[in-house]
Amino acid sequence: MKYKTELLLIFFLMICHVQPALCKDNSLASTAVDVEKRKKIDEIIDCLEKRYGGAGFSALFFQASTLRAMKITDTANGRAFFKSPGMMRWEYLHPDRQQIITDGVKLWIYRPDDRQVTIGEFPSFFGDGKGAGFLSDMGLIRKKFLVSLGDDLVDSETMLKLWPKEKDIELSVIYLFVSRETCDVIRLVTYNPYGDETRIEFTDIKFTDPPSDDSFYFNIPPGTDVIELDR
Repeated sequence: MKYKTELLLIFFLMICHVQPALCKDNSLASTAVDVEKRKKIDEIIDCLEKRYGGAGFSALFFQASTLRAMKITDTANGRAFFKSPGMMRWEYLHPDRQQIITDGVKLWIYRPDDRQVTIGEFPSFFGDGKGAGFLSDMGLIRKKFLVSLGDDLVDSETMLKLWPKEKDIELSVIYLFVSRETCDVIRLVTYNPYGDETRIEFTDIKFTDPPSDDSFYFNIPPGTDVIELDR
């Protein structure tokens, strides 16, 4: 696919070089630009899949969630762990302790200060790449989203816009900010249909000490209240 894109681009550039008038104010020039953008998008996604296709990684995160209608913003931070396929562990440290853990099938939401755990299924929370779910399976970007290039705000980052292919009542668009140097996802911003925003910044990203599978399973402590999450 990548080679076909390159050949098409060369073809359009040759035509524009020989007959510049054909590329002026018509669809041919626009098509050449679209081909170049598609090539760049494919290159970025290829790089992401290669970077995140290993044995897993961890990162510090800072999260800010804004309810547009109420003009309220809540912040939190902690450390997160990811492993393909679909395994995640979010450890919130401030302002309240909380753990969100999934092995790709089951889901546990544990609040140690309340001695309470909510149990559900992975798709109800992170299915189809919702939120940051695609970080544990970069293949979801091609499968579940339409992707376009966003405006590069700084030279060190590239932005991708991810639009769900299927209508989602909880997710409208994801803005993905990728480091040009490392292909690390350094920031993502999601919006729901109501305009509510969730922004997550990642720092101290480590691929050198991948988490074990046991990190993504939760053993319920004795005396913990168990709540079943509605499907």
